[in-house]
Amino acid sequence: MNARIDNLYSLLEQEALDAIVITLPKLIYYFTGFMTDPHERFLAFVCPKGGEPFLFVPALDREKAVQTSSVKAIYAHDDAQNAYEVLQRHLGSGMSRIGLQEEHLNVKRYRALLEATGAKQAIGLDGKLALMRVVKSDGEVAVIRRAIRCIEDVFRDTIALVKPGVTELELVAEMEYRMKRLGADSPSFETMVLTGRKSGLPHGVPGVEPIREGDLLLFDAGVFIDGYASDLTRTFAVGDIGDKCRDIYDAVLQANLAMIAAVRPGVPLGSLDLAARGVIEQRGYGPHFITRAGHGFGLEIHEYPSIHANNADPVREGMTFTAEPGIYMPEIGGVRIEDNVFVTRNGAEVLTTFPKELMVIGV
Repeated sequence: MNARIDNLYSLLEQEALDAIVITLPKLIYYFTGFMTDPHERFLAFVCPKGGEPFLFVPALDREKAVQTSSVKAIYAHDDAQNAYEVLQRHLGSGMSRIGLQEEHLNVKRYRALLEATGAKQAIGLDGKLALMRVVKSDGEVAVIRRAIRCIEDVFRDTIALVKPGVTELELVAEMEYRMKRLGADSPSFETMVLTGRKSGLPHGVPGVEPIREGDLLLFDAGVFIDGYASDLTRTFAVGDIGDKCRDIYDAVLQANLAMIAAVRPGVPLGSLDLAARGVIEQRGYGPHFITRAGHGFGLEIHEYPSIHANNADPVREGMTFTAEPGIYMPEIGGVRIEDNVFVTRNGAEVLTTFPKELMVIGV
């Protein structure tokens, strides 16, 4: 049994559970090495008290599970069967207390699992499971580096295509084509290209707006490679953007640098947000920094930790997270500069290498 599964069984004992049922596909991959998207079908990794762990998979995924999983016990259910009745035959009933991923399960599946196991109580393990994988191994960081190199190459290729008249969606299409050409499994989230005033929307949606000279142009994109994510944002100038936008850009750049400089093991995560926020407030843009300063990433594009001012949890060596302060002014536009950071013994290693100084492109 691998060390990660050993940790699950330790958690099972600590919480006095009869079983742990993992249902998030990414987390099943973390513990077993088996990755699939089950769509509407039921998928689980089960650790029963006093028994061997097993995978419970749709029948159409069984062969792939046999080939890739570190777990040898694999049970399957086909589309004509009630998956929970089949699970009950392998797991047994009469359990008292089970551990689940409450944030992933819907109410229907939650109830079905309680009925299948006979459990009278289910507890959410989401927070404890998140802490298990917050410190990344050397192997995980190596894969993350590959995902970062891929998206940086995509950025480099795509900025050469920027010119007035090209639309946001045309650039999105070019970026996602290049992701696949460069070996990505998929985008790690919806690729974002926002121009002009739309760059002032933290979660704007790309459309048919054409790029214009004098615009701010924001790229926010990432990829999954071998299950691990990258997440990069850069904001560009399409020609001359004027003194105000250049001042906004510099304020965000200095906030990004201050946040990264504040990283060291043991300090509160909230202090990183405050380091970035302090710079932006001093420059007079405090009300326009309306997001948190960063978030963890790895198997998921957003995972623990959340880097906001009130988070007193300590920074830990081995964490990976984003540093992404921003200023958002919808009447003008916005700037976000996002790096991917790895916490070392002495501070922060910035894994992203794409230039942060203001780049003028498209003219």
